[in-house]
Amino acid sequence: MYVVKSPLSDANLKTVSEALQGALVDLVDLGLVAKQIHWNVVGPRFRSVHLQLDEVVGLARTHSDTVAERAAALGVSPDGRAATVAVGSGIGVTPEGWVDDTAAVRALVDALSAVIERMRARIAATAEPDPVSQDIFIGITADLEKQHWMFQAENG
Repeated sequence: MYVVKSPLSDANLKTVSEALQGALVDLVDLGLVAKQIHWNVVGPRFRSVHLQLDEVVGLARTHSDTVAERAAALGVSPDGRAATVAVGSGIGVTPEGWVDDTAAVRALVDALSAVIERMRARIAATAEPDPVSQDIFIGITADLEKQHWMFQAENG
């Protein structure tokens, strides 16, 4: 079997691979959380919140693929399995059942906050060992912070 060899030192690869794996887990879970709430949101702002949630799903899926492919390019096998995501995500519990639009927005703000905080730590952790991965984290964080702002503005 072919094994991809990383240009990074073992110590740097360990740091970067942990950051990439953590980001993958958070992004997969963010997509799942946003889709779960998307299916269950109700209220007078249903349509706008429903559509905005799908933007987050698309963003999370796109970025999770970028992160997984970066890990693979460095010789690290990405793990996005449900059990791995359930154990490793930094996002809290998603509301169950129907969720009124105000609570849905609040839940997304909380989920985005958790992921952004962890993503910013990954930016710092990868600055020295791998600026390429750091650049990916910076771009993801910018997109997440934009969504965070938009969802916060929904509830005023």
